[in-house]
Amino acid sequence: EKKNKTGPDRKINRPPLLARVNLLNLQELSKIPLKELRICLVRVDSGGRETFIASEIEQKTMPLNAINIKNSATEVIQACKGANIKSKFRESYLLPAFSVKPILSTETPIPREKLNPPTPSIYLESKRDAFSPVLLQFCTDPKNAVTVIRGLAGSLRLNLGLFSTKSLVEANSEHAVEVRTQVQQPADENWNHSGSAQTWPCESSRSHTTIAKYAQYQASSFQESLQVEIVTMSASVGSEINSISRLTGVTSNSEQKTIGKIIKFGTNIDLSDPKRWKLQLQELLKLPAFMRVSSSANMLSHVGQTILGMNTVQLYMKVPGSRTPGHQENNNFCSVNINIGPGDCEWFAVHEQYWKAISDLCEKHTVDYLTGSWWPVLEDLYRSNIPVYRFIQRPGDLVWINAGTVHWVQAVGWCNNIAWNVGPLNAYQYQLALERFEWNEFKKVKSIVPMIHVSWNVARTIKITDPNTFKMIKHCLLQSIKHIQILRDQLVSAGKKISYQSRVKDEPAYYCNECDVEVFNLLFVTSENSSRKTYVVHCEDCAREQSPSLSGVVVLEQYRISELMNTYDNFTLVRQTFIRTHITCENVTCSNILFDFSFFFIRQKGFIFSILEFIIL
Repeated sequence: EKKNKTGPDRKINRPPLLARVNLLNLQELSKIPLKELRICLVRVDSGGRETFIASEIEQKTMPLNAINIKNSATEVIQACKGANIKSKFRESYLLPAFSVKPILSTETPIPREKLNPPTPSIYLESKRDAFSPVLLQFCTDPKNAVTVIRGLAGSLRLNLGLFSTKSLVEANSEHAVEVRTQVQQPADENWNHSGSAQTWPCESSRSHTTIAKYAQYQASSFQESLQVEIVTMSASVGSEINSISRLTGVTSNSEQKTIGKIIKFGTNIDLSDPKRWKLQLQELLKLPAFMRVSSSANMLSHVGQTILGMNTVQLYMKVPGSRTPGHQENNNFCSVNINIGPGDCEWFAVHEQYWKAISDLCEKHTVDYLTGSWWPVLEDLYRSNIPVYRFIQRPGDLVWINAGTVHWVQAVGWCNNIAWNVGPLNAYQYQLALERFEWNEFKKVKSIVPMIHVSWNVARTIKITDPNTFKMIKHCLLQSIKHIQILRDQLVSAGKKISYQSRVKDEPAYYCNECDVEVFNLLFVTSENSSRKTYVVHCEDCAREQSPSLSGVVVLEQYRISELMNTYDNFTLVRQTFIRTHITCENVTCSNILFDFSFFFIRQKGFIFSILEFIIL
């Protein structure tokens, strides 16, 4: 291994594990399953003398379908071996007949006035409010699709000026920016190319520029707008264009919508480099732990690799009309979005419960829900009995998108936004992430988050106190062991050599080179170019498509089964211990408080509700 790391191979850019593969010199594991005959010595009396006889003990193996998370890893392995499965083993990683999703009635017709429900908006008054445990509880409540936290930047004294266009140019003017060229339209409309009808597809072309060049475009766009304001005081883009058309003698077809002007949206600007963006990233450490880019209770901090835009910060530079089309976050993870300003953004959001109905509408309008670009027509949603949250995000506001929420965003003014994903360790988030992981595999779409890899990492490093979260993760580990052991037994019985190649620090998770499914532990490796010594990873199915007998395929094992068994057995539910406190509240002494009270406002359409929550044991 040391020779490979320091020799000529170091010049070749390839994944860490594959760089260490030597197809001609691999440690072969046993091709023959190890068997054990258990013997019990039984004491007997014979002619006044004590003696012993050997008695075989019949191994009692539980049937595989009776195995559950209460069984030990040894019992799981024995059941797998006893099942002697010859065909492809396929079982879900999800705990069957178990769900923590809220029960929302989607069949009962919703009155039109309730199809645009008020958006929960929390007004923070102090830093203490921001760090309240009740804030975490409210944001992650499965019933709350989205939460707007007003005045967060002020209460935490965040210096959002570090993310202003001026500061970005001064910090790194040549940094890359992905540009999306779009047509400017009102936020609640999406017209086709001819302007004859509203539609769902939301097309844009992609190009690239630098922060400095986009900053120039952003500034010139603002100057042009000021000049237009001199001609007309109308706020709508359509009336501006019609006014200009009348002044120039150009008339438009009253039966068709005039197409808006072409705009450019600066998106997916990577702020992950801690050296280039040190001041910016340090400022975000002022946020509460559950909102931070990295924290111990964030599943995305246990991936073991960088996922750009998910466990790193991304920046968006906008002019009015810049659109982020409809989507759910990768693997249904939560997201945090802060408006830097100076302009506003308009948001639309729908609870996760309705994602399949929206997916069906996408299919009806010939656009792919998972991989396509679409902008919902609000009337279509309302006719389908789908309620839509609609709200304005002002400078300094933080938008918390809960797990699985469908959302789309349009800039009202000139502004910058920063965003990233978080994965709270709760049952709702884990269930939705794993559901999307399996749906992606069914739809042959890559899961950006390697959920099996993450689940094992969480089991190794985190103590889980919530019973539902524990049951779901433990079941996923159980299913993972079953998949691995059955596949391993099948390979060994077929005479296929399995070679152990342990993982190294910061080694990424692997995906199949053909179908993009996550490949955990047992990797099927082939040589892409023998002269250049480049190798690629496949899943079993794709490897057998190339070679049914797996001839020319090297099978690598990254964890010994004993390692996984130890992790599985040591992953247990931890009883939560609470610190008892003593506080005085309005002349009433309250002993044995579970946690200190938290106080903040939730404002919905003019109504203010105060939350004063504490639990007395």
